[in-house]
Amino acid sequence: MKVIVLGAGIIGVSTAWYLLEAGHEVVVVDRQRDAALETSFANGAQISVSFCEPWANAEAPFKVAKWLLRDDSPLLFRPKLDPQQWRWGLSFLTQCTDAAFERNVAQLVALGRYSHESLKALVAQTGIEYDRLERGILHFFSTPADFEAGAQGAEIMRRHGVDRRVLSREEVLKVEPALAAFGPNIAGGTYTPSDESGDSQRFTAQLAARCVQRGATFLYEHDVLGLDTEGGRVSRVHLREQASGRRVALAADQVVAALGSYTAPLLRPLGVHLNIYPAKGYSATLRLKHPKRASTVSLLDDSRKIAISRLGDTVRIAGTAELAGFDTRLDTPTARVRCQALVQRYDELFPGAADLSDTNFWTGLRPSTPTNIPYIGRSRIPNLWLNAGHGTLGWTHGAGSGRALAELMSGRRPELAFGFCGELPGRPMAAPRTVAA
Repeated sequence: MKVIVLGAGIIGVSTAWYLLEAGHEVVVVDRQRDAALETSFANGAQISVSFCEPWANAEAPFKVAKWLLRDDSPLLFRPKLDPQQWRWGLSFLTQCTDAAFERNVAQLVALGRYSHESLKALVAQTGIEYDRLERGILHFFSTPADFEAGAQGAEIMRRHGVDRRVLSREEVLKVEPALAAFGPNIAGGTYTPSDESGDSQRFTAQLAARCVQRGATFLYEHDVLGLDTEGGRVSRVHLREQASGRRVALAADQVVAALGSYTAPLLRPLGVHLNIYPAKGYSATLRLKHPKRASTVSLLDDSRKIAISRLGDTVRIAGTAELAGFDTRLDTPTARVRCQALVQRYDELFPGAADLSDTNFWTGLRPSTPTNIPYIGRSRIPNLWLNAGHGTLGWTHGAGSGRALAELMSGRRPELAFGFCGELPGRPMAAPRTVAA
């Protein structure tokens, strides 16, 4: 069957790859000039199966309230006259219970494991190189209270089969000796040796090139204007070619919506209401002056809620989330504060390791759901499929989400315990009905 995939980030390109593997004809549409130039471009670079905890937990409302007026806070909520923001926020509060946290963790871990296995097999098959480091992820804590909470979180994850180890300060420094200068400020940590890191933009761009080699068509620099329906199905996808302004209408048997935060507003006119809201995240990529002083293990700094990953002779520092709509500016006062906070923190942890005069700042909109669980599966429209809402875990869940959706679209049920859209409990989806393009 012919499938149009809307979006050429890690989710859309992974979906395209696995659809090609299943023998389908694929067209990918994106408004950028190449793959992975928006949310997938400069994220935290972590493949964090073992650190896929939902934002919503029993302590979250108190932390958000405490951070409300701080421009440098890890999670910043900017109230707006936006019904989608308030809908998201109220739904988020309903997930801030221990029972909801455990339920959501179970699904995220299942998808994470499936995705990591898929990624490893894909890399072995294709030979794609992307500054991959298989040295685990180390989460360190700066206060005894935070360390105690982290140890409790590790116990929860172990109940779900995750090998998250609790480490003393001395053990933290053995895993990552480059933290020695900051060592007196570390209370302890947790570590998962099975996690890894790498450059998602490099990976996605190379996977897109391999999709083209296998016959996929990529329509870059095309804006998605909307979808037409006829007889209860999507009949046309309307595009605009940026260079000429020419409008194009494409027909397909099936359509996949994988446009990150922009998926929800695109589908709302069709009566498909997804509770996805953009969380503006930031990163700084720094050139290393003294690589031997820098970390090699991918890190999570609990006090600042940031991720640090080594990418060759550069380092990526990423984090913070700002619920303020679709604003991607880097020149606002808040953005400048948040960007500088990333750089300052890295220099505190690894003094003199990076060239602070050569900072590459970036911001992207993480497509977040209140549960942190993405929408994967069939929408209420039979030939419209969803692969969106991955939040901060798009890189972690990308390969598995693409593979799972391709299997669903081919009439098979993926082998993982996950609540796919359009699926009745205990009953797999019916195979999609193919219509003429």
